[in-house]
Order: sequence, then C-alpha cells, then structure tokens
Amino acid sequence: MRLTDQQVQQICQIVAALVGSEAEVWLFGSRVDDRLKGGDVDLLIRLSHPVENPALVSARLSAKISRAMAGRKVDILLWAPNLQRQPIHDWAQQTGVRLQC
Repeated sequence: MRLTDQQVQQICQIVAALVGSEAEVWLFGSRVDDRLKGGDVDLLIRLSHPVENPALVSARLSAKISRAMAGRKVDILLWAPNLQRQPIHDWAQQTGVRLQC
C-alpha cells in the first residue's frame, strides 16, 4: 500500500470529522500496488447510516483529503444504506485494503 502512516492517520481523522468515526475506509486502485508509482488516491467510504447530499459529502471529503496530501487527486466512492449499490462498490472492497482507523 502506497500511503504513509501519517497519510492514513490524516485520512481517518478527516473522514471521522466529516461523516463519523464508525465509517469504514478502504484504499483501492493503483495505490494498493507497491510496484506502481504515482496515481491518484481512490477511497471507498462505507457508512452505516444514510447520507444526505452524497455529492456534496464526497466533494468535501475529496477536497480536505487532497489538501492534506499536498494536492494529490483524491476520488471518493460512498457506500451508504440509502445509496444504490453498484458493482464498483464490491470491486473496491474486494481488491482494496481497509485502512485501520
């Protein structure tokens, strides 16, 4: 996994502050592969409660995490009970690494 311990801690703190500490955070995509270089940060945020305005929540998470990571592009995929589950949610969880928040 190509995130430092400090980056993981920052991600977890931001997610907890914006959507709650019970959220599960999964890193997926190219950053999971230690052999690769560069790339954006793809995060699956799994919530146990419904989320209002998911686009706004995703944008806020992306912006705050991006700023904490010196402007690195951050893509957020939300998974909540009131959002339609898509195959990408399953793929992200199956291929990703759950961050220890």
